[in-house]
Amino acid sequence: MTAIPSLSPMAAGLGLRRALMGPLQAAAPGDFDFLECAPDNWIGVGGRFGEALMDLASRHPLVCHGLSLSLGAVEPFDQTYLLKLRRFLDQHQVRIFSEHLAYCSDDGQLYDLMPIPFTEEAVHHVAARIRQVQDALGRRIAVENISYYAAPYQAMAEIDFLKAVLAEADCDLLLDVNNIYVNAVNHRYDAHDFLRALPGERIAYFHVAGHYDEADDLKVDTHGATVKPDVFALLDEACALFGPRPALLERDFNFPPFAELVAEVGSVRDILRRHAPAEACHARA
Repeated sequence: MTAIPSLSPMAAGLGLRRALMGPLQAAAPGDFDFLECAPDNWIGVGGRFGEALMDLASRHPLVCHGLSLSLGAVEPFDQTYLLKLRRFLDQHQVRIFSEHLAYCSDDGQLYDLMPIPFTEEAVHHVAARIRQVQDALGRRIAVENISYYAAPYQAMAEIDFLKAVLAEADCDLLLDVNNIYVNAVNHRYDAHDFLRALPGERIAYFHVAGHYDEADDLKVDTHGATVKPDVFALLDEACALFGPRPALLERDFNFPPFAELVAEVGSVRDILRRHAPAEACHARA
């Protein structure tokens, strides 16, 4: 496996989106600690956007969050894409690569994240595919717990399925705190119990994002709004349980003024610092 520089557990990051390219390049030191991009949208990109990516990656740690590997699908992986992805991750010294614990293809891209059935058979299937990806990329990856609105078949609870996949694949977890909150409301389970049952040693980093309140019993994960107080509270609880980890603010559209995004990143950083180990506090003093 490739030796990769690690992120500080106190790092608060922001998504690298083309609509934010100008503000990100002009950002003041300390506005954010790392950036996350979807490599699917950047592999092979040249011109001014390619140059801007190179500039940002040279000045800020980069993590990558994949969109199209379709870990739960049955079609063989595109080996050419995996080779290009490995080169991209190595070229930019990407700290962490993650993908969704979902599938998004069926004889072509579906352009949505579909939930994998919570069954023992699916555990074995997706864990084997995750191991294939780790071997192809020469690195350990993280998988993200997704938000979902219909469960095709549940022979296991979501938490048991997630833990079984992580153990059998021997991979890490990108813990999306907002997705826990959304799923807990939509599927009527306790978010705090879910959080406490997680294998904290596998958490590579956190996601937080905004969602849309369709109704009291229906939340939609949008990444197009500010983070709700209850989601920040769940991040705080996760840090209390497992210690701080790098945390990313996801915002995909409906962008506010950049200063507001920076302030929200600051709120994420404040939560991480509240749970900093004593030695980290002395080092900052």
